[in-house]
Amino acid sequence: MSALFPALTAPTGADGPALRCGTDTLTYGELARAAGALAARLPRTERVAVWATPSARTAVGVVAALLAGVPAVPLNPRTGGRELAHILADSAPGAVLAGPEDTLPEGLAGLPRLDVELHPAEAAAVAVAEPEDDEAPALVVYTSGTTGPPKGVVLSRRAVAASLDALADAWSWTADDVLVHALPLFHVHGLILGVLGPLRRGGEVRHLGAFSVEGVARELGGGGGTMLFGVPTMYHRIADALDEDAGLVEALAGARLLVSGSAALPLHDHERIAAATGRTVVERYGMTETLMNTSVLPGGGPRPGTVGVPLAGVELRLVDEDGSVCGELDGETVGEVQVRGPNLFSGYLNRPDATAAAFDGGWFRTGDMAVREADGTVRLVGRKATDLIKSGGYKIGAGEIENALLDHPGVREAAVTGEPDPDLGERIVAWVVPADAEKPPAEAELADHVAALLAPHKRPRVVRYLDALPRNDLGKILKKSLPVGG
Repeated sequence: MSALFPALTAPTGADGPALRCGTDTLTYGELARAAGALAARLPRTERVAVWATPSARTAVGVVAALLAGVPAVPLNPRTGGRELAHILADSAPGAVLAGPEDTLPEGLAGLPRLDVELHPAEAAAVAVAEPEDDEAPALVVYTSGTTGPPKGVVLSRRAVAASLDALADAWSWTADDVLVHALPLFHVHGLILGVLGPLRRGGEVRHLGAFSVEGVARELGGGGGTMLFGVPTMYHRIADALDEDAGLVEALAGARLLVSGSAALPLHDHERIAAATGRTVVERYGMTETLMNTSVLPGGGPRPGTVGVPLAGVELRLVDEDGSVCGELDGETVGEVQVRGPNLFSGYLNRPDATAAAFDGGWFRTGDMAVREADGTVRLVGRKATDLIKSGGYKIGAGEIENALLDHPGVREAAVTGEPDPDLGERIVAWVVPADAEKPPAEAELADHVAALLAPHKRPRVVRYLDALPRNDLGKILKKSLPVGG
């Protein structure tokens, strides 16, 4: 396998811009010196933790670990004490990498600390040979822990390279691209795609530090940005600002690629952005264990509600509850998404039982439910554990009902769950944040709206109104945090 970061060792590109975060900027030569010097200081340990603030130092720390062949464990700075203790006990890092100005919690007090310097005193880069083993662990990224304590997902150098190269192929991603984003750097989307992706291509990444519509307009407009990565919450705020911000419209219209991930982008936001800018937002689908599985291909017509086709090297199938493979490409038959390919993780750290349970032969069980259109396009309809509703003999995906509700002008946000029903087995419950809290749409109006768009058996039987939906850092709705019984 070639090096993960060939641009770091290419003298012709040493002066090219690599990274900008706030006032911190690094060329490829400067990044090579900073990461190389730090790599030479790393302890020869099984893993190192990285205090993953939205900063240039996080990028340098992770690149240094990858150059040294020491797996990096990104730590969310907002993690609570109990969860942090679990991650540290499970991953047993030999040191923590952090910025000199970072204040670390007491839970990290017993761990040796290495400060990440952006401009070390060494005049020349320290030569560090990247590991040659494709299967060598690159990162251990902890899952959200919605079904118990977080599990450490071991991602190999092979998985990282394969996924980034498949995206480069699908998106025509090159060294000429300048990526703009403000995603957290402790997660796959922000760190692997958003930082390692541009650095592998030899292009530039500009991290906003914190998301703002003004920052997006600045970096995509006169700043020369060509690509924007975001989550639906960010794109919703962008869509809200379009009517009043001609500069933002111009900046988005000039971008080569707008990508949304980590959760479904509502149809209404798709439509508002496309109408104002002429640009369609591309959605892709992945998860920590698989990195990227599918993507809508740029240049085609808008496909809101879909996540595209499998990326190069990725095999995907839908499986019914009885274990049979769903061969229908009818846009209606629901099955669990299973994938296999070089993008898959190596296993859960210290959890051979969980690793074995996650696979069906060589296929990874994603827990996501989907249908496939006639052309093979995947449309997710929800999570198997929380979004598959069995009502009146039908298997119904919550996601398609949520999209239908969001198509109603009186709905700002929506989530759909199921709850026990003595007659239907489960009844469909809609959780709605109205566009106008003083005049929410009537329950019957919303039920009829869904029935007209989808089918009568998919209409909500109960509608509950909220001021806001609970979400995590990446904008995913936390359905298990919805109030019990409304």
